[in-house]
Amino acid sequence: MRTIDLFAGCGGLSLGFENAGFDIKAAFEIWQPAIKVYQRNFRHPIFQVDLSEESVIHTLREYKPEVIIGGPPCQDFSSAGKRDESLGRANLTINFARIIASIKPRFFMMENVSRITKSQTLKVTWQILKNSGYGLTGSVLDASYCGVPQARKRYFLIGELEGKDNFLEPYLFKNYASKPMTVFDYLGLSLGIEYFYRHPRSYQRRGIFSIYEPSPTVRGVNRPIPKTYQKHHGDACDLNPSLRPLTTMERSYIQTFPKSFKFEGSKSDLEQMIGNAVPVKLAEYVAGSLLKYIEDGYNHVGSHDSYIQLSLFN
Repeated sequence: MRTIDLFAGCGGLSLGFENAGFDIKAAFEIWQPAIKVYQRNFRHPIFQVDLSEESVIHTLREYKPEVIIGGPPCQDFSSAGKRDESLGRANLTINFARIIASIKPRFFMMENVSRITKSQTLKVTWQILKNSGYGLTGSVLDASYCGVPQARKRYFLIGELEGKDNFLEPYLFKNYASKPMTVFDYLGLSLGIEYFYRHPRSYQRRGIFSIYEPSPTVRGVNRPIPKTYQKHHGDACDLNPSLRPLTTMERSYIQTFPKSFKFEGSKSDLEQMIGNAVPVKLAEYVAGSLLKYIEDGYNHVGSHDSYIQLSLFN
């Protein structure tokens, strides 16, 4: 299925959908450091564009996408941000909806932080898409139950043109794991450590974690252990000289980027793009759920209709 990726970042969403079998034709992003990394890892083009500009619609439409995916910037909703919808980036979520309403792909998928469910922006976005004829499924998924060794909750909004509401929910949870994936489950002892430090947002929270549990959410910053850090009652081990934060590349593995994925750029840029990315395996999980829904639809139509649908999507 012809697919384009908006707000593509360094490519976590693109790679997950590509792995599941979707045909990514092009990606669109404004941040140059992420574009450089994306270009090193994909054969299809990525364009530096401001997706808040209405003029971009013409460019996107040229690709005749059957599926549009994207993760509009989430800082205005994020618990790591200022949680202020008036700062402007929340408007990009509404812009995403307007792009969908204008181009009308058969399916779309939008990813954001779970806190967006409490926002006025999501209500506006939802109404734009409903008015455009989409059946909508909105679900919060915990990545650690979807093949990712990380406790990361994210909201997914998936739409089908002329479809029914909640059409994808049974598929999203059909293969949901019975227990969370740990770092050890995914990486074994390859990190060479059993414990690591992740700087907490406040010292009311713990900062030391074990590989025998899911990693906490990978954020856009990665700090060393402060000399003033005091042991938290929830820490997985005592402070010791061997304790360290994960490296930039180790954090990319927690985000389930393959070791073959090529990163380049400054440390701060890489930390930010890795932290902002959709975990590859989470994207692949959602993409696989959507693909199974589509395939099941083929199996429930007559041969003539099936031929028409298959011709449309191939």
